[in-house]
Amino acid sequence: MKVLITSALSATAHRLKSKLNIDNVILGDYNDLPAFMLSSGKMIKLPDPCSFSYTHEMLALCLDNLIDLVYVVDSGEIKLLLESKQLFAEYNIDIKVADDEI
Repeated sequence: MKVLITSALSATAHRLKSKLNIDNVILGDYNDLPAFMLSSGKMIKLPDPCSFSYTHEMLALCLDNLIDLVYVVDSGEIKLLLESKQLFAEYNIDIKVADDEI
């Protein structure tokens, strides 16, 4: 299983990552991330939730990176991704709110 946690720069994302007993966890953020964080492959740049095609960009990113589960931390992302939960489910990608897991 491969997991994506959004809001990579937040303490919540790091707390969740440490609680999960999963080896394949990637942190992602739509805010600017320093190049050294991206180069390790453990963090990725996410699309901006203000984009009109955000949901489809996130779906493509998840498919390209073989993501099975997305933990969403940012409130703006939560609303958009929960509205599209059925679309992601059609591709066997589960969307969960990070607050429920911490």
